[in-house]
Amino acid sequence: MYRVGVAGALGILTSCALAAAAAGDGRRVEREGGGDHAAARGEVTYDGRALIVNGTRRMLFSGEIHYTRSTPEMWPKLIAKARRGGLDVIQTYVFWNVHEPLQGQYNFEGRYDIVKFIREIQAQGLYVSLRIGPFIEAEWKYGGFPFWLHDVPNITFRTDNEPFKQHMQRFVTQIVNMMKHEGLYYPQGGPIIVSQIENEYQMVEPAFGPSGPSYVHWAAEMALGLQTGVPWMMCKQDDAPDPIINTCNGLICGETFVGPNSPSKPALWTENWTTRYPIYGNDTKLRSTEDIAFAVALFIARKGGSFVSYYMYHGGTNFGRFASSYVTTSYYDGAPLDEYGLIWRPTWGHLRELHAAVKLSSEPLMSGRYSNISLGQEQQAHVFETELKCVAFLVNFDKHQAPTVVFRNISLQLAPKSISILSDCRTVVFETAKVNVQHGSRTNGVVQSLSDTHTWMAFKEPIPHDISKAVYTGNQLLEHLSTTKDETDYLWYIVSYEYKQSDDGQHVLLNVESGAHILHAFVNSAFVGHVHGSHETRGNIILNANISLKKGQNTISLLSVMVGSPDSGAHMEKRSFGICKVSIQQGQQPLHILDNELWGYQVGLFGEGNRIYTQEGSYSVEWTDIYNLTYIPLTWYQTTFATPIGSDAVALNLTSMGKGEVWINGESIGRYWVSFKTPSGQPSQSLYHIPQHFLKPRDNHLVLVEEMGGDPLQITVNTVSITTVCGNVNELSAPGLHTQGRHPEVRLRCQRGKHISAIEFASYGNPAGDCTTFSIGSCHAESSESVIKQACIGKRVCSMPVSPAKFGGDPCPGIQKSLLVVTNCR
Repeated sequence: MYRVGVAGALGILTSCALAAAAAGDGRRVEREGGGDHAAARGEVTYDGRALIVNGTRRMLFSGEIHYTRSTPEMWPKLIAKARRGGLDVIQTYVFWNVHEPLQGQYNFEGRYDIVKFIREIQAQGLYVSLRIGPFIEAEWKYGGFPFWLHDVPNITFRTDNEPFKQHMQRFVTQIVNMMKHEGLYYPQGGPIIVSQIENEYQMVEPAFGPSGPSYVHWAAEMALGLQTGVPWMMCKQDDAPDPIINTCNGLICGETFVGPNSPSKPALWTENWTTRYPIYGNDTKLRSTEDIAFAVALFIARKGGSFVSYYMYHGGTNFGRFASSYVTTSYYDGAPLDEYGLIWRPTWGHLRELHAAVKLSSEPLMSGRYSNISLGQEQQAHVFETELKCVAFLVNFDKHQAPTVVFRNISLQLAPKSISILSDCRTVVFETAKVNVQHGSRTNGVVQSLSDTHTWMAFKEPIPHDISKAVYTGNQLLEHLSTTKDETDYLWYIVSYEYKQSDDGQHVLLNVESGAHILHAFVNSAFVGHVHGSHETRGNIILNANISLKKGQNTISLLSVMVGSPDSGAHMEKRSFGICKVSIQQGQQPLHILDNELWGYQVGLFGEGNRIYTQEGSYSVEWTDIYNLTYIPLTWYQTTFATPIGSDAVALNLTSMGKGEVWINGESIGRYWVSFKTPSGQPSQSLYHIPQHFLKPRDNHLVLVEEMGGDPLQITVNTVSITTVCGNVNELSAPGLHTQGRHPEVRLRCQRGKHISAIEFASYGNPAGDCTTFSIGSCHAESSESVIKQACIGKRVCSMPVSPAKFGGDPCPGIQKSLLVVTNCR
């Protein structure tokens, strides 16, 4: 890691970022958001309706993309897809602990080059919402705080505490000055139009008593004093001091948001959760496309919302050890852009249509009179109207019924739990419950099996047993994170125990209680058991293991493991982890408490300390053949594999493994834990993303450390792509706003580099089912398949209007018809 001082960081960023912007990827989009050399402009302001950019109220759609969870090589395509999806803004946190991992030593390189990231956003004509925090939560290690902050004398996080405020102000000021130095704030010609200070503080504020509100006011005054020329906001902070804007985070801000705390502030939604982040041991919970669209439309209609940001728009990957407690390496894979940056769920396209429909009526939304009308017991109309323009949102809260309502002499049927948007208060241009955009199917295929025993080598992690060689010793049990400084997941606790053999053959029971996430126990270097907790675990984990001891001195080696550090809650600096009680029970004898015996400590694994996951470090230990070393706890494995041909995303399938971490050419692609099954019996995550930039042309070095035991011979290298695309559109649907015709249409697009190779199913009529299960109904145009083949085979993109004229006439007059098409992409 390259580290520089503050002045050096600024200078290097200037030259590097400007060179990167000049090189770019050849695409530059000139929008008001700012080209590379946009002229200086006025400050961004706001009123009770919206943010005001360049003197104009703006309806803004934003998507959260974290530069740390992808690679610089991925950024241009991710941002381009976001722009095509109708976004105006890219929102990101600033990650303090990656930028200042050691106090006073800074890192803004590689995927931590925030200036390069912002410049790419600017180059593509989008704005930036910069969430400086610096507490961010974000399911990120220690909530974004660097762990050295924990060791600052007399510090208390996130309250009216001088040591904390001093460090917070120093870092926030540094980031703001860096952005100013690079000319990235909007008044300077840059893309940053809004910033955030703190993060969901209201959730913990009561824990700090009167110091909580005083800290909120201090944070607000500190941020305002930096004079950025753009507004500041606080999310989930109803008492945000003027002129800070209080914003909403959540699933249904159209229902839960109390609203701006001043009539002069706009309604902003900083986090619309597109799915639930996955947890080891939990099944994935996806949020439906229809539900997201309903929530967005309701926030705009009911709350007068003018800024909606999707958290996440692209989740990406928690590389290395940056995921917080029990959070998987894959992050928000169910977002509009999946972990690999692919578009296959209909969410991206459906929201794109929603954005276009809303933008069509920006004028009445931004300056029109608002009124609401009851259309029924659970139906209402929200209307925004100027003298010349009008838009109406017809809302049906009934989840089961599709009532017909009358609005301004127009009779309309509303789908269950839906919102219909009427441009000019007459024409339906979007319906949240009718998804007419493409669906896709993401699949992964094995391109290389790593089953050849001759290509694998193994190294057995030594179990420490000599207290005299310990890094620390003491007559107490040390707290885990304070000892490791969160630089490793692992901490060894080592103690000697003298066993006096009795004649009654009594059982010996080892009892260990720990506040960490996993515990592995060894006696005289022999494995005796392990135990782990879960995200829902309340209280400590407890290991009870029957053990065999030899007469005389025995060594008990306990490996405490953290699966990520905490990311939220009050008084994080006081949280305690690690082993807290150890005892031995010999038959009926009194319990022998070992807590105050002489303990030795080893921070991290031997293999970690020697960096054997790198090509150079791997030569520092003696590797052996893998024979008889599968399913052995605490074992390192290494092999090489070839880079797959083509541009498809690459992943490792680790289903055969247990728990550990994996490196590709020295880069950690994250923790894995496939042995912790969900209630459905599946791993929470089995595929682990390898960014293309991590790969070499050949002989890629793969290293794993396996804690619990697994079989690396069953690991496969897979490619991930969209192999099936599907459209299912009804003839009564509103024509898409991105189409040219008067009729609704099925529009299909394969990912770049692929084309439509086969028609799996096509039916114009009343086909049964959907894009996953389908069959011909009672009405079917016989020409359906041939018409679609002629229009689509061999093409990357094709479209077909849902019109009888395209299929040789109406196959069944009087019956409502749809067009369902399923195609393969190769």
